[in-house]
Amino acid sequence: MRTTILVVLSAFSAGGIAGAQEVSRTVVNNGNLLMEDVPAISEEIVDSLNRFQNVRSAGFAAWQKDGSGLFVKTRFADVEQLHRVDMPRGARHQLTFYKEPVGVVSGQPQGSKLIFTRDVGGSEFTQIFMLDPATGSAVMLSDGESRNGAPSWDRDGRRIAYPSTRRNGASNDIWLMYPEDPDKAEIVLESPDGTWWGPTEFSASGNRLLALNYVSIADSRVHLIDLDSGEATLLAGGTGAQTTNYPVAFDDDNDGFWLITSQGSNFQRLAWQAVRPGAGVEIVTNDIDWDITNAIISHDRRRIAFTVNEDGMSRVYLMDTRTRKYRPVDNIPIGLAFGLGFSPDDRKLAMTLNTASTPSDTFVLDLGPEPLQFGQLVRWTTSEVGGLDTTQFREPQRVTYPTFDKVDGLHRQIPAWVYKPAGDGPFPVVVSIHGGPESQSRPVFSSTYQMWMQKLGVAIVVPNVRGSNGYGKEYLSLDNGFKREDSVRDIGALLDWVERQPDLDADRVAVFGGSYGGYMVLASAVHFGDRLKAVVDIVGISNFVTFLENTQDYRRDLRRAEYGDERDPEMRAHLEKISPVNNVDRINVPIFVVQGQNDPRVPVTESEQMVDALRKQGNAVWYMNAFNEGHGYRKKENRDIYQQATVLFLREHLIGEE
Repeated sequence: MRTTILVVLSAFSAGGIAGAQEVSRTVVNNGNLLMEDVPAISEEIVDSLNRFQNVRSAGFAAWQKDGSGLFVKTRFADVEQLHRVDMPRGARHQLTFYKEPVGVVSGQPQGSKLIFTRDVGGSEFTQIFMLDPATGSAVMLSDGESRNGAPSWDRDGRRIAYPSTRRNGASNDIWLMYPEDPDKAEIVLESPDGTWWGPTEFSASGNRLLALNYVSIADSRVHLIDLDSGEATLLAGGTGAQTTNYPVAFDDDNDGFWLITSQGSNFQRLAWQAVRPGAGVEIVTNDIDWDITNAIISHDRRRIAFTVNEDGMSRVYLMDTRTRKYRPVDNIPIGLAFGLGFSPDDRKLAMTLNTASTPSDTFVLDLGPEPLQFGQLVRWTTSEVGGLDTTQFREPQRVTYPTFDKVDGLHRQIPAWVYKPAGDGPFPVVVSIHGGPESQSRPVFSSTYQMWMQKLGVAIVVPNVRGSNGYGKEYLSLDNGFKREDSVRDIGALLDWVERQPDLDADRVAVFGGSYGGYMVLASAVHFGDRLKAVVDIVGISNFVTFLENTQDYRRDLRRAEYGDERDPEMRAHLEKISPVNNVDRINVPIFVVQGQNDPRVPVTESEQMVDALRKQGNAVWYMNAFNEGHGYRKKENRDIYQQATVLFLREHLIGEE
């Protein structure tokens, strides 16, 4: 159903009435999607993008109890649901049928039940459910009101520990529950300062719990919780210089635990430490100068599988926990690997693999009897790609470009990925800026980028400006606090680099980004608007002060650690000064603003105040708001129209085609 309404908004300025501005409003998708001043999308655009919008994925979720099959998350309707797969490339049997996507999935040790999380309308107030795969019936275990995180099972499959805001709606505490009797859930650790606490693993005896206290991207700590006394003992981090410390698992043989830590290094490394206060950390992966991003231990404690982020690419390793020797798994395609999981008998390792030309699919690696032995990699799912010939997809090239400051007398180099369409150019350019800010753009399969290259003939440049993850903790800290706009200056340096490329058209450049990336594109419009043709802002921060005051209580302190504390007068003045909405008079470029009404991270008010300010001075602005979405669009019907409108916007304002 599509309804169009023409309304008149009165625009005001400091000098009085600036004039009435007509705003065309269109409501689609059963009243769930509002579009303002977005022109009608032609059937030609809808038809030409259809195949790109029907690409699917099938990520690994959990093993079946006997290890003969597994569970994956994939979408056959509007959102991702849980499916069972019984053999390699076998049929996907759907188990859940919700209007909202299924979140984290965890299999029950020694049992057949599954735990999964799910929210409503993108609110991120996730609830915990227990599913019986045999019957398809699911029961909600949490209270239906608080925000609950991913649970950890004990080794007998009788209890779960999980983070929850149930106590006061703001604090991220750790709770304990018997799923068969969820009404008796009890708190085992109260967050003393509003920071995030979450469980990692139960000990073999079941009376101790490894836990993570996440303060910020640069400060995380490992604690040991005695479940009998409730006492929490600090094991790693939290003293002296800030370091990251992520617990992996207990080492049952030596009364120690494995962790990923940045202690003594610019990168995160795998280490072992005794379970006692003050014990020194023993680094295992000294010769890997990249971040270790994830690690899991086998059920028999003989193997650890871990992934390394090597300049944006994933490499999977196996390690023998007794000898501490490790080796890379060399038969995995170049790309991204994540979501690792050992089979119940530890003879197989499941994972999700994603490459520049294939979407995320589930693969299984056969393991040998010895910890470092492995065999064939078997593909279990082959996701649909809308009938597209993915062999024709363009792969990105990694480049670096010089920015404004220097390191050891030489200009600092900013890494970026460049996607170029077929042909000689010069190509119009879309600069796509990631969010976070503690995130990293990696060479993933992107039907969106491929669609833009084929349908618009544009090149896409994807920078990892300072503050991005994956390049060491020093690089990560370069945009903190009062240095926030240094990352924006990196975009200015990128525009300079584009001008020097003969096959890129510096006169036709757009910027695109979401969340913190939304702030970055708005700030780019402020500082470099005369060098841009179009701006696409998705759930972006327009004012850091109002963002920090209005973001959900449970995450406010986490964001203050990154952006600065708006309660401090000096920092508040700085945040107000650099906020795009307070510099809207410097913006003279068309902007497309995309928002979700239920966004708990960047509230809808951030987009509303930006759109209002732009309209008051007569700027060209398109606005889209989905009433059943949160921090980004997860429902296909909304995502399709958003992508179609983005192509229309870029075609009109970047390419120059009406």
